[in-house]
Amino acid sequence: MQLLKLKEGQFIDFLSYKKIAALISFILILGGIVSIVSHNGLKYGIDFKGGTNVQIQFSDQPNLDTIRQIFSEKMMNNIILQTFGDIENKEILLGLPIDSPLGTGERLTLELKNILQSQNKNIEIRRIETIGPKVGDELKISAVKAIFIALGLVLLYITIRFQWRQGVSAIIALLHDVTIVVGIFSILDKEFSLTVVAALLTVVGYSLNDTIVVFDRIRENISKYRKKSMEETINLSITETLSRTLITSGTTLLVVLSLFLLGGEIINDFSFALLVGILIGTYSSIYVASPVSIYLTNLFPPTGESTANS
Repeated sequence: MQLLKLKEGQFIDFLSYKKIAALISFILILGGIVSIVSHNGLKYGIDFKGGTNVQIQFSDQPNLDTIRQIFSEKMMNNIILQTFGDIENKEILLGLPIDSPLGTGERLTLELKNILQSQNKNIEIRRIETIGPKVGDELKISAVKAIFIALGLVLLYITIRFQWRQGVSAIIALLHDVTIVVGIFSILDKEFSLTVVAALLTVVGYSLNDTIVVFDRIRENISKYRKKSMEETINLSITETLSRTLITSGTTLLVVLSLFLLGGEIINDFSFALLVGILIGTYSSIYVASPVSIYLTNLFPPTGESTANS
């Protein structure tokens, strides 16, 4: 399907907006860093900081504000409370800190029933999931390792397939994407959990795919249009791959948007991270990876290398 009808060799001058794009990226990254610092770090989920998740089903529709007030009266303000699944299921997910006075096991079940009986006499504790602080720290370290191992493999693959300049450009674009998604989670005070890390790794793969398609077309066009400048060749390559990018990103966004709007509370953060990541990843393939590639090529001109790989 051809969305753009241009004569051979014609292109849209995307890179004429690279300074504006750089400013937008700078503002998003800076805003995220400021938010993380002001919040003294990310709002980690129980996966990372340790604690207990309790899935509770009520016979009547629970009122979260009333439940929060009940726990507040018992000097327990640091709980996490949210609806779980479909509204008609009448379920909530209660997050308790690792040092919760309610204890664990049977004691926790009895204490919760005593606390919540004023809200609803017929409650069912459907699931209790406890993670210790040591396990949470190990998961946090493993998550960071997973992201950096993925980035290292990306650098190796692109360096072999293209050049180290393109490899470094792709890594910078991927770091740009991950940083912005994490920053937006901090700005919106959303919980950062293992499912979000899974979404970030998915975003890394998606963004990389877009970047490789553009780089591959750049390599072809450098041999085909030897008289064009590097910037003109990149603009042409982006223009030629734009139809494919719009179709792929558009259809993926429709699916992710459906998950975000209709998927329920359990995958809300995962689908939100994907939604933001796909948008940022598509943008970074054009306005981060390509300009950085030009900058590195100008800074370190290829010597003794095949022009077709430039």
